[in-house]
Amino acid sequence: MVKVYIVEDDEVIRDTIRKHLSKWGFEIGVVEDFNNILQEFLSFEPQLVILDVNLPFFDGFYWCNQIREVSNVPIIFLSSRNSRMDQIMGMNMGADYYIEKPVDLDVLMARINALLRRTYSYADLEEANVMEHNNVFLHIDTNTLTHLEDKIELTKNEFLILYELMKQKGSIVSRDEIMRALWEDESFVDDNTLTVNVVRIRKKLAEIGLGEFIKTKKGQGYMIE
Repeated sequence: MVKVYIVEDDEVIRDTIRKHLSKWGFEIGVVEDFNNILQEFLSFEPQLVILDVNLPFFDGFYWCNQIREVSNVPIIFLSSRNSRMDQIMGMNMGADYYIEKPVDLDVLMARINALLRRTYSYADLEEANVMEHNNVFLHIDTNTLTHLEDKIELTKNEFLILYELMKQKGSIVSRDEIMRALWEDESFVDDNTLTVNVVRIRKKLAEIGLGEFIKTKKGQGYMIE
């Protein structure tokens, strides 16, 4: 599961972002001691940081600089300060994005997904219990799939089928191979049941604009290109 550390002193904004990201399967850590942000960061070991600019004691620019001395983790600044100079300073400090308040949660999610895809390799994301391909994220812990701002819930069999296809993206996976994987997980499906599950997956994917995500290779199997 991808871990996100939120450093925001406005409790309402912090809780709103925390609840929204938790809904999408992220593990969330929130700041507890504004004097020890770096120590909390090192302890939590997040894959991404959301950092307010106006903070008690030291501002976000200071803490961004502190984090950059020990890590290249993606950092998104949030701020009600919208001057060009503040944005330039944020980028110069090493932030990846600068988002103005009030925060648009859809924009924030798009930025997070883009940063995760750009920053981490497939192996890194899999270690974090997420598989990714073309901005489509399969969340292993929650049996969910997300794409930009959309999320779909998957049954156990639907998840296992997508897992096999994403694990071998770019290669054709035969129907027999998929059924063997399901049987190994004690999902005793036959050929007809597999067809029903694939149809159901495609319907769910089409609802979020991914109708062509799974390709049928006639007489061979299925493929995610």
